[in-house]
Amino acid sequence: MRLPFRLSYGQKLFLLATLPLIVAASAIGYVVLKQSQELADREIAQLENQLLAAKREELKNYLSIARTSIINIYGRAQPDDAAAKLEVSRILSSLLYGQDGYFFVFDYDGTNLVSPRQTYLIDKNWRGLKDLNGTPITDELVRIARSGGGYHSFQWTKPSTREVAPFETYVVGLQDWKWAIGTGIFLDDVLDGVAAARADVQARVDRTFRLVLAIAGAALLVVFITGMFITIRERRLADAKLKRLTQRVFDTQEEERGRVARELHDSISQILVGVRYALDLARRRLAKGDAGAGDTLDKGIDTLAGAIQEVRRISRDLRPGVLDDLGLGPALRTLVDDFGERTGIQTKYNSVVFRNRLDGDSKIALYRVAQEALTNIERHAQASAVEISLFGSRDGAVMQIRDNGIGTRAARRNTQPGGLGTRNMQERIDHLDGKLKITSDAGGTLVEAIVPLTHMLGPGDRLPRQEAAE
Repeated sequence: MRLPFRLSYGQKLFLLATLPLIVAASAIGYVVLKQSQELADREIAQLENQLLAAKREELKNYLSIARTSIINIYGRAQPDDAAAKLEVSRILSSLLYGQDGYFFVFDYDGTNLVSPRQTYLIDKNWRGLKDLNGTPITDELVRIARSGGGYHSFQWTKPSTREVAPFETYVVGLQDWKWAIGTGIFLDDVLDGVAAARADVQARVDRTFRLVLAIAGAALLVVFITGMFITIRERRLADAKLKRLTQRVFDTQEEERGRVARELHDSISQILVGVRYALDLARRRLAKGDAGAGDTLDKGIDTLAGAIQEVRRISRDLRPGVLDDLGLGPALRTLVDDFGERTGIQTKYNSVVFRNRLDGDSKIALYRVAQEALTNIERHAQASAVEISLFGSRDGAVMQIRDNGIGTRAARRNTQPGGLGTRNMQERIDHLDGKLKITSDAGGTLVEAIVPLTHMLGPGDRLPRQEAAE
């Protein structure tokens, strides 16, 4: 899917840096929140169990006190001793504690016998009684008492407030009298404590989550500021490099113009001046009828032919036609031959047939590298022999230029610094994603340029006028 807008380099860099951070911060926040919530739930459940266990232990203690107060009467009484039962009922009715604490008694048939804080229950059968949630009350209390005793929870009305609240009871059985005697504690204070603890834990979880968000936000801010700093710095560096590159282009253009101007002035201009003098002398001799006018004219024609050759040489240096017509191999051979004739340096050219062909950019780049290298040799190397080799390898097309001069380091000590030609060679090869290696010592210099296989044309892409020996 294509975006409806294009992102700048700085925006891509910012997204690349921030997206993983946002994802990681979100994942960490989610994990922290989930684990904190689970830990809070475990803590709340543990607290609730501890409070409930404490309440149940309290109920057992209350009922133990009640049994102690009636055990003598119950132990001496017969199963149908009405007076003893009445006495026990009075004792249990008087045992009140707190605002809502009391003891209750049901017989096994479900009739309430003791309920001091809710007297409307007394002497009524409550078998089948259930709370608002449908939990059995009387029947379950009787069943627990018959089985030896235990706990039972249900919703019940608080005597002090007339509000329904969770009610935890503990009941035992007086088997001889078929009584279920028990007491209970309302758990609303327990629930309030649990709710307060839950709110406190939740507040801590929220603080932790906000802290994670604050750290993530601070990290994002740092990344943003860093990205902005890097972007501004890279822009400044890019602008500086662009300025240097532009100045280098201008310097190269001025150097090339100066070279052409010098060659025109030093060679073509002087030759044409000589031709002018020869033609002027021939005209004067013809006017006088001198027989030597023809020789002077012939000399002027020869000089003019030399000017034509010089113009061709300068044109070839600017853009050799043989490079387009015959390919890189013949163009290099012509360049080497002309170099040897002009400088008197012994030259040798070796070429191996390529399986594929070089594209246009590669041919021009390698030719210019050879041209620059030969110019440096002529000016600085003090060499007596030069060898150029062009061949193919598994890395691509390779061109090597070797001389037996004094080496570039020694040459730089005797010439003005600059290195513009070397930089031009490097940039031309870098533009092709190739490699340029220059090694130099007192025994000479080796320039090796490698053009990768990606710039080799297949058989179907060959130009018809190029030779296979390129």
